Amino acid sequence: MHRNAKRVVVRTLACAAVPVLLVAGCSSGSGGEDSAKSAKSSAAPTTSAPPSPAPVKFTTLPDPCETLTKKTVKAVVPGAKTGKNLGSKDADGYGTCLWSGLDDFQYRALTVSLKRFDSDVTLGSGGQRAAKYAGQQVAAVSQDTANKNVKDTPLDGVGDQATSIAFETEKKSGKKAEEYRGQRVVAVTGNVVVTVDYEGAGFETGKTPKADEIREDAEKAAKEAAAAVK
Repeated sequence: MHRNAKRVVVRTLACAAVPVLLVAGCSSGSGGEDSAKSAKSSAAPTTSAPPSPAPVKFTTLPDPCETLTKKTVKAVVPGAKTGKNLGSKDADGYGTCLWSGLDDFQYRALTVSLKRFDSDVTLGSGGQRAAKYAGQQVAAVSQDTANKNVKDTPLDGVGDQATSIAFETEKKSGKKAEEYRGQRVVAVTGNVVVTVDYEGAGFETGKTPKADEIREDAEKAAKEAAAAVK
C-alpha cells in the first residue's frame, strides 16, 4: 500500500510540472520576438537634411570698366580713352578691364580684375575661398622670375584686407629693353577679390616713373574699385 501511494504521488507531480514548462517556453519565445522587433526599430536609420552652403555677401559683380570714375582713369592713365572689357562667360563670377595710354613718352597700363566666390560645403565659405585666392595672387608676383626687387606691405582702408606689392621688371621691344615699375594691389571684400595691376615706363626720352608715384596711383585705383563692389 505505501509503495503504491508513493508511485501515485510521483506521477501526479510529474504531470503537474508539464503545463508549467510549456507555459515557460511560450513566454520565453514571445519575449524574444518582441526584443528583436524593438532592436530592429531602434537600429532603423534616420534621414537628415544635407548641410547647406554658408550665405555670401555678394551674389553679383559690377562691370569692371565701371569701377573707376573717368576722373581717376584720366589721372592714373594719361592718354587712355575708354577701358577695354576683356570679357568673361561668367560676368557674375569674374571680370577684367584694361586701360592703357601713352602721353609724352610716358606709358601707363592699368587692369582691374574682379573674382567672386560662392560658398561650397566641401571647399569652404565664399569668404574663405576668396582669402585663399588673394594669397595666391600676392604670391604670384614674387614667383614670377621676371620680377625683381619685390616688396609687399599690408594696406589699410581698402576692402576688408589688402596687400600692396611693388616690383620692377624689364621688357624688350625689338632689340631695346625698357625698364618698368609695377604695382599689384590685392584686396578682399566679402567673398570678392579685387586685383589691380598697374605699370609704367618712360619711352624714348621719357624717364622711368618713380616707385612712389606708381604705388600711390595703384592704391588709389584699388580703393575705388573695391568700394564699387556692392
